[in-house]
Amino acid sequence: MTMLDDRQTAAPWPTAYPQGYAVVDVETTGLARDDRIISAAVYRLDAQGNVEDHWYTLVNPERDPGPVWIHGLTSDVLEGAPLFPEVAAQLSERLADRVLVAHNAAFDWSMIAREYARASVIAPVQQRLCTIALSKELRLPLPNHKLESLAAHFGVVQQRAHHALDDARVLAEAFRPSLHAAAHGGVRLPLLECRPLTEWSDSPVTPRVGYQASYGGGQASWRPSRKRPACPYPNPGRYDKDKPLMQGMRVAFSGDTSIDRELLEDRAVEAGLHVATSVSRLTSLLVTNDPDAATSKTVKAKSFGTPILEESAFTHLLRDVAPAAKAPAAAPSSE
Repeated sequence: MTMLDDRQTAAPWPTAYPQGYAVVDVETTGLARDDRIISAAVYRLDAQGNVEDHWYTLVNPERDPGPVWIHGLTSDVLEGAPLFPEVAAQLSERLADRVLVAHNAAFDWSMIAREYARASVIAPVQQRLCTIALSKELRLPLPNHKLESLAAHFGVVQQRAHHALDDARVLAEAFRPSLHAAAHGGVRLPLLECRPLTEWSDSPVTPRVGYQASYGGGQASWRPSRKRPACPYPNPGRYDKDKPLMQGMRVAFSGDTSIDRELLEDRAVEAGLHVATSVSRLTSLLVTNDPDAATSKTVKAKSFGTPILEESAFTHLLRDVAPAAKAPAAAPSSE
């Protein structure tokens, strides 16, 4: 079993690697823009992955706790818990000057960023690292990208799945040997920039065709395009509703999304999908919350017979994306 107090390391350690990490897990009321954090845990690690300390808190979401059958936190349990603004400073102390590490980090970061924005505080996070992306960089022979599979690979025993503190512990134990494997193999860490939200409105935003909802609430603006690296996996074809998503699938998005579009796209990229800016005959699926809107993408998708999914269904499928059938292409094409 990989133990947290095993501090033997091999030299030299890459000087380009970060000097500290905050392994994070949050449990939430759901996956959408207005869902809330109900518990959070942080394991602080040093530059070589050794545990420095850990922290856990419940958070009163001031709403229905959501899927209790998953996280086990009822309204009665959360009623006396602190509100997020009351624990924001403690969380900030543990995140500051560290890389946020999480399993499907785009999700944890998006939830944390929104809670900070609601509290009118800037989250002290500049970079994040997704352990799903790192396991792909290391080419670990995992059957899927679930945390339990990563834990089993490194012999880490999971005691309470979907409990933030235990999930963070498990991830910390699995991250340390992953970090060492990357360092010894000269593997680049898949670090991504974190851009905090600076405004928030809990008022519903009226969807406007062709626009991305603004966190300012009242206005909407065009979303600037972002150049992403080409997907290293070959396109396996169209999505089949009876099967999981597969790495290399080309995914296009249309219309407003409840999760910030860039964060949603980051999650797709980290899962090994190809984010396409347009719909063609090669597109595997289109994600939209308004399939009846007459946008160019929905019109093309229907004409090509491209599968169309709502955002909520897509985010659930992102939890378990099947590995590519073939090795990453040497010179993948871009769209």
